[in-house]
Amino acid sequence: MAVCEVCGNDYAMSFELHAQGAVHVFDSFECAIHRMAPICEHCGCRIVGHGVEASGHFYCCAHCATEKGVSGVVDHVETAPR
Repeated sequence: MAVCEVCGNDYAMSFELHAQGAVHVFDSFECAIHRMAPICEHCGCRIVGHGVEASGHFYCCAHCATEKGVSGVVDHVETAPR
């Protein structure tokens, strides 16, 4: 068994996550997200999906990136009717 580095649970089904040369141990995806997911630089939420990266800064969505002055990003593209 291995101990989760977030909550300290000693769990038989823990798992390792290898990232940027380091090995992390978690007992759940919830703890892995808490430790590993980047934080939106505008609203502060954890970025669990793709998010937006601009000039080394991370945002959860195009709206938050735009609020911080990033231009040229959109959450969706309008499509013309067929």
